[in-house]
Amino acid sequence: MPRTRSIAWAQLKLGVVGIVAMVLLSVLVVAIGGAGGFPWERYPLKTVFGDAGGLKTGGVVRLNGKDVGTVTSVEFSGARIEVAFELSKDVRPYVTTESVVSLGSLSLLGESMLDIRASTAGTPLPDWAYVKSSRPPPTIADVTGTATETLAEAQRLVADLRAGRGTLGKLFTDEAVYREMNELVSAAADVAQSVRRGRGTLGALTTDRAVYDGLKASVDNLQAVTAKIQSGQGALGRLLNDDAMGRSFANTATNAEQAMARLNRGEGTLGKLMTDQQLYDRFNAMAARVDQIVAGLQSGQGTAGKLLKDQQLYENMNRAVVELQELFAQIRKDPKKYLTLRVSIF
Repeated sequence: MPRTRSIAWAQLKLGVVGIVAMVLLSVLVVAIGGAGGFPWERYPLKTVFGDAGGLKTGGVVRLNGKDVGTVTSVEFSGARIEVAFELSKDVRPYVTTESVVSLGSLSLLGESMLDIRASTAGTPLPDWAYVKSSRPPPTIADVTGTATETLAEAQRLVADLRAGRGTLGKLFTDEAVYREMNELVSAAADVAQSVRRGRGTLGALTTDRAVYDGLKASVDNLQAVTAKIQSGQGALGRLLNDDAMGRSFANTATNAEQAMARLNRGEGTLGKLMTDQQLYDRFNAMAARVDQIVAGLQSGQGTAGKLLKDQQLYENMNRAVVELQELFAQIRKDPKKYLTLRVSIF
């Protein structure tokens, strides 16, 4: 009997050791397969997509291409898909309010995964916070649909060409258009031949050495002028290279801005004229009176108006001026005749 109890105790110890080993192995498998460490070393986050793109629970989560977590659930949230996932707490500083998560693929035709773009800007997200999501990439169905539409457009284009629609279709089907194109090509060949023979301005430029030398001299002069400007010679060179002149222009611009600011604030005579309604009304009234005076002169009202419009009055005044000039001439000629003073005493 004692021997039997000893064997049972040994078997019991072996069973306990086996169970502990299985538990440890399970924990290690979960920790390694989750790509985020042990459960207490991970923290949960969420995101929302319009289309899950085949994403499943247990999918890989990558941060800038590195495995850092796993997908824990993929559920509907209204008409959209809410995805919950866990990340390693080591990457919490890199998943912030500026990070963006998108759907990716482990391979060209592999299963879907989450790819997060790391960011040091913003603030790290707390547990169960939502990460901003981007538009999912096009699927095989989208590519197939686009290719089908493109193929249909190509078929319609070929049909239009065969029917002679459009410029290119007429070029393929209209004999007159073909002849015009042929004539255009012939004319271009004639122009090229003329240029090779040195005819015309372009031909002379390509064959005449003197024309080439003149053009080269002009380019050299332009380079010399540019070099002088870059070295600060001349007025334009000083304008581009002289810091003092640049500061002077900057000061001028500043003064102009200050003057405009004073005008906008209504300072000074011109500023008051621009902003003071009463002063503007007075100027407007004065301008109206000047218009009335000018209108009266043009209509011949008053002495000045009659002087401008009455020909007889103008001639009388002109004749009076002439007579005064003659009188002054006679006085200068014989002043005693007109300027003699006689004094009598009783």
